[in-house]
Amino acid sequence: MSDDTTESKKTGRLWRRYVYFGVPVMGAAAAFIAGIVFWGGFNTAMEATNTMPFCISCHEMEDNVYAEYKGTIHDVNRSGVGAVCSDCHVPKDWTHKIIRKIKASKEVWGKLTGSISTPEKFDAKRLHLAMNEWERMKSSDSRECRNCHDFESMLPEKQRPRARQQHMNAIETGQTCIDCHKGIAHTNVRDRADEEYLAQLEAPNPKFAREIPQEYLESLARIEAKEAAEAEAAAAAATAAEEAVVARIAAAVEQAKAAASGGDAGASASAAPAASSGTADVGIDWGKASPITVTMFYPGQASFEWVQNGKTHGGARPFTKGGDKCSTCHAKELPAMGQKIVTGEKAEPTPIPGKRGSIDASLQATHDAENLYLRLQFKAAAHTPVPFVEGGKMDPENPVKVAMMIAGQGIEYVEQAGCWATCHNDSRYMPDAPEADALAAAGDVAQRIGASEFVSKYIAESRTEIELKGRNNAPLGGWDKLKSEDEIAAYLDGGTFMDLLRANPTGGNNGHILDARRVDEGAPIDTSVTLEGDTWTVVIKRPLDTGAPGDVKIEAGKVYTVGFAIHDDFTTARFHHVSMDWRLGLDDPNVEINATAQ
Repeated sequence: MSDDTTESKKTGRLWRRYVYFGVPVMGAAAAFIAGIVFWGGFNTAMEATNTMPFCISCHEMEDNVYAEYKGTIHDVNRSGVGAVCSDCHVPKDWTHKIIRKIKASKEVWGKLTGSISTPEKFDAKRLHLAMNEWERMKSSDSRECRNCHDFESMLPEKQRPRARQQHMNAIETGQTCIDCHKGIAHTNVRDRADEEYLAQLEAPNPKFAREIPQEYLESLARIEAKEAAEAEAAAAAATAAEEAVVARIAAAVEQAKAAASGGDAGASASAAPAASSGTADVGIDWGKASPITVTMFYPGQASFEWVQNGKTHGGARPFTKGGDKCSTCHAKELPAMGQKIVTGEKAEPTPIPGKRGSIDASLQATHDAENLYLRLQFKAAAHTPVPFVEGGKMDPENPVKVAMMIAGQGIEYVEQAGCWATCHNDSRYMPDAPEADALAAAGDVAQRIGASEFVSKYIAESRTEIELKGRNNAPLGGWDKLKSEDEIAAYLDGGTFMDLLRANPTGGNNGHILDARRVDEGAPIDTSVTLEGDTWTVVIKRPLDTGAPGDVKIEAGKVYTVGFAIHDDFTTARFHHVSMDWRLGLDDPNVEINATAQ
């Protein structure tokens, strides 16, 4: 073999050693190393743009959204786990991250052109910017939120009752985080958005629906069992309190008898009830009626329109679309709600300093063949003068008034909202209450509803239209959109009204609410209102069937939606405390208010 042939073979072997598939090994290695360096540099630069210092390196971000973010739950909290800008606004996976970065490059143009260079300019575009982010998060099922928050990891035991219910609804119907949680790190501009836009954006997406995690159900069962035990203990305490009140009253009676027979008249006078009327519960054995606790809270200016408006009430969609009752979300948080409102934090522009936010009343219900008997007992409060009323007392003649409404038939949302169906945004002391000149100009309409000074309660069925959205600054409600007299009469005959019972120290009355609040003189009720020590006892005796227009006939086997209100401390109008929706029945253990037989 020649030397040339041998050299050729050597060259071939060297070629095979340094080239594979036509690619020089050294070249491939150099390209690989260069790729690593490039990728490392690119990724380092990419991650640098995800840091807080980079995000707030321009004054538009630092002076606006960063200033709002500071101090929020995503910035500082008890666990020390915070979230920076990129955690919420940049996807974690590479593909979506790159897409987001490309889209975000448009923000550089905004910086260069100065479209958000001042607080005024930024605020003018704030809604547009927020909507872009809402829509991005909605389309991805709130992907960035779920990097930290996940339904599978939630424990109802650690959540408030409303949160439990809303998260259950979200899991089953396909709602996502951003539907409810807007404005948690920045100024909330949800109320600037159009109602129709919000309704479409926040509608459940069936694609996002999931099965409720077993861990969630187990935790829910544990907390519900605990709360049931607490409710049972509270009921026992209420029974003990009731027995103590009965004992005090019996002692007062004995003292009064002793005084009448020559005993200490001064002691008798001090023990006598401070205010009393009627003998509604004569002969009634209240021991046959187990007490329950009805919590009533201060509602402020939260009207029926307010409840249905998604801009003001986050539960508007579950209420109007999902059929949830008010009590579904709020029954276990009434004291907290009342305190928030009574102090002016929400829905109350004219707070009364020192007024309590809620009242716990012990309620007992019983009946005989002819009458329904109700007894409410609750603590009296110290006097807190009303700052906007001369003398500080809105109703000087009545230190306390108690009302009960029984829902008739055919009233929209009444089974969900109870007496809230009668409270409107244009009633007395409400935001859209008409001025005197508007009432005078209404002529016949104002006369028909007795609105010489103010608009009283009414149900929406009595009006041709109810404004719910406030478009073009239109007042909410519909006090002047009254239907004809014939239509109103037909509603009354058909049972479409709210039966109203009221008791106060100067007497009681029976009435109804349809086109306005009316007093039914033909069907009186018997009431008793007594202050013993620091406890008010209010008894209402009402025929099961009065046979009168405006009165609901109460029959065995039927369930009635009812609501209660207490005007304490000489107050009137909306400055009362109200209950959520309750169910009443005769000898029915399946309802909350079971009126047992005597």
